[in-house]
Amino acid sequence: MAVAVALLAAGCGSSKDNSGAAPEAPPAVVEPIKGTDLSRVTLSADAARRLGIRTAPVLAGAGYRTVIPYAAVLYDAGGGTFTYTSPRPRVFVRHAIRVIRIDGDRALLAAGPPAGTPVVTVGSQELYGSEYDVEED
Repeated sequence: MAVAVALLAAGCGSSKDNSGAAPEAPPAVVEPIKGTDLSRVTLSADAARRLGIRTAPVLAGAGYRTVIPYAAVLYDAGGGTFTYTSPRPRVFVRHAIRVIRIDGDRALLAAGPPAGTPVVTVGSQELYGSEYDVEED
């Protein structure tokens, strides 16, 4: 994860430019979401491109609430599960999920974001590093 965060920062930060041009936007802006313990991570267009962020929609399932690609499932240090949703392009929010079971490349959920919500399948670990300000040692 540290290498990925370093990639986010490499070439995405501001550079010294005496031309009078506006300074470059930071690669990621993290803003607390009022009334929650969550944050909103907004990536610059360049950072999103460099990280290769990809999403897939949450699918409605039969006999269980929803289905997401297993690639969208992340585990925290305590064994809890979550995913990153994307309410708008280049904007990401962590969302707790409860996995019933893993079936090949799909995770069947008892609780999570509603069907149709985009979830991150590539780049989640980099978002987590950005959200928690994890840097390379």
